[in-house]
Amino acid sequence: MVCISVISTTPFHKFAIPIKSEECEVESNNGLSCRLKFEYTAKYPDEPPEVDVFERENFEEDDEMLLREHILKEANENLGTVMVFTLVSSAQEWLSTKWDEIKKEREETATRKAKEVEEAERKRFEGTRVTVESFMQWKEKFDAEFNTKKNQEKEEKEGRKLTGKELFIADKTLIESDLKFLENGDSIKVDESLFQDLEELDLAEINDLDDEDDS
Repeated sequence: MVCISVISTTPFHKFAIPIKSEECEVESNNGLSCRLKFEYTAKYPDEPPEVDVFERENFEEDDEMLLREHILKEANENLGTVMVFTLVSSAQEWLSTKWDEIKKEREETATRKAKEVEEAERKRFEGTRVTVESFMQWKEKFDAEFNTKKNQEKEEKEGRKLTGKELFIADKTLIESDLKFLENGDSIKVDESLFQDLEELDLAEINDLDDEDDS
């Protein structure tokens, strides 16, 4: 049922008619709706009525202009006939078509965003794919860092005196010399002067100490 609101009748009839797209629910931000204001002219229906679009809901920036152009084009195609009903029906069909386009665009946007999120999650779990170029870049960087560290350790090692253990590990000939020493049974020269005071020791005291240890 079309609800027509008469605005005035002089000098010519002026009235408003609400229209909306199919399944329009303004409260849920679903669908397009507006009111069309028509005003007859002195030469109507041999010229189009004046048309205005107001109380727009969910219209995008250029929708008002596009709808007015559509209505005027339809009016020029129906000159000479009583055309308001035809214009209202055509305008309502335009809203439904426009809303279908908006819904399709929203669905495509939502699908694209979902794919982008899915792709981002997949890349996060997969990590960076290794190519020949990326591997060679990594190896070059690794070798440079390894050589730098190795040189630093060498410089630090050369800058201080080696311990006996380090000398032993570094010079394998020390091991061989010990083995040759044991095999050849070389005699050990002892400095007898180190023991010259043994004669002055009280042997009785030494024996007493040994008895205490045995007990």
